[in-house]
Amino acid sequence: MASFLRQGVLALALVLPAFPVPAAPREAVPGVQVRFADPDGVIVVAHRGCHNPAPRHGLGPAPENSLLALEHCVTIGADVMETDVLRTADGHLVMIHDDSVDRTTNGTGRVATLSLAQLRALRLRQNLGGAAAPLTDEHIVTLDEMLAAARGRILLNLDIKAAIYPEVIEAVVRAGAQDRVFIKTEAGIATPPLAGLTPYDRVAFMPILLNVEGKADLAAVLARQLDGKRPIGAELPRLRAEQLSSVAALARRHRLRLLVNTIFEGFVEGAYSDLDALRDPAAVWGRLLADGVTVFQTDEPEALLAFRASLSRAKT
Repeated sequence: MASFLRQGVLALALVLPAFPVPAAPREAVPGVQVRFADPDGVIVVAHRGCHNPAPRHGLGPAPENSLLALEHCVTIGADVMETDVLRTADGHLVMIHDDSVDRTTNGTGRVATLSLAQLRALRLRQNLGGAAAPLTDEHIVTLDEMLAAARGRILLNLDIKAAIYPEVIEAVVRAGAQDRVFIKTEAGIATPPLAGLTPYDRVAFMPILLNVEGKADLAAVLARQLDGKRPIGAELPRLRAEQLSSVAALARRHRLRLLVNTIFEGFVEGAYSDLDALRDPAAVWGRLLADGVTVFQTDEPEALLAFRASLSRAKT
């Protein structure tokens, strides 16, 4: 992973100017339903926030899932920050990816066995963490704090890492953030339409389509999820490139957005990773866009935003 990130940053430095680009002023962002209702244009989702350096904006790395990672996302203009939620031993909802704190902090132990006070005493490690990553002055924050920091500035995708969906959604509703947040969970061919079921009906919802043994009829899975209340879109699983056409055709007919991950090695089989995109954005993000994908979850949001801007310039 560290090697992947170093290569990505190096590649990015080769194609982007070294001087910082000031962020444009941003108005209050539109809600999820409005932003996703228009099926055209690219939506940039920053995976665990904007943790990688953003050299065009003069920004260094930030700890994943931190308030600083959110601030960097706002500065560079990302549309969505994807961030992870777990529950502490004393019932608080906090922003952290792993079951344990070992990778991302200077502590050890499982999140579910530590109190909020114990977690707050820890310091977050830089970027994606690891024993060699330097410590920062950032700390684990609660879901309430993350919702407050994002209000009117950026949309959130809450990746719920345990069976705590009702608690998380209740916190979103309590914060009045129903249209500033979207929730996802997995759906297979036998899964009933989830967007209209409690508690998912209280927030913007997106199913993650299951691809059993890499052979599922993803269009059929999506069609089942469209039988009722409409989700805001659908996230595609790891899949072969040839599986994309049928589900994309169905999404186009329903003017529905599809989300694909280009994180790590990429979720579409072949050369569809962030690293590939840093070398040739048109061959990855551009090709997926032509194939019907309009929402990209990436660890390189600045580069994707630059590619989106280039598309806009090409139209003028």
